[in-house]
Amino acid sequence: MYGVLHSPDYRTTFANDLKKMLPRLPLVEDVRHFWKFSKTGRQLAELHIGYEDIPACKEVIVCYDSIPQESINKALSTQQLETINYRVDKMKFPKKGEKGTIIYNSQIQLQSIPEKAYEYIVNGKSAIEWIMERYQVKTDKKSGIKNDPNDWAEEVGNPKYILELLLSVINVSVQSVDLVAELPPMKFD
Repeated sequence: MYGVLHSPDYRTTFANDLKKMLPRLPLVEDVRHFWKFSKTGRQLAELHIGYEDIPACKEVIVCYDSIPQESINKALSTQQLETINYRVDKMKFPKKGEKGTIIYNSQIQLQSIPEKAYEYIVNGKSAIEWIMERYQVKTDKKSGIKNDPNDWAEEVGNPKYILELLLSVINVSVQSVDLVAELPPMKFD
């Protein structure tokens, strides 16, 4: 951030905004705290930038027609696995307030989602709920344009893309909450 704030291009482009307000970063007096913030900030940045490459959270169980994934991988052939429907219309929770399970579609459920995964907030809601809201088939009432996230999965040749993304975001959320919990306290006078 510091380099961007000093870029002549940035200062020229955002000159009006910078006249109204200044970005403020508090000084950390204890050098040990500074380095903890620095190290944790770097870890969070790497985690958030590479979120699509983060593996699924180990606690989460993916069930296909109520059968855990481990059992399916052993019992079904590759051809049978390819018939699983990875398309999403609208993900939802089984009941209001029951966030340990996500119904991905009529065939797939995610179970044992850690409660703390919902503590990582993006734009006023958990990152998981943000993904659930954004990755659903919608038709704009005014224009009639259909937004289907499954189109992107087909375009990249990975029918599991949205499922894998959701599983990655759950893990990113859990790791983010753990990292933030390690940050030292700050005092503002």
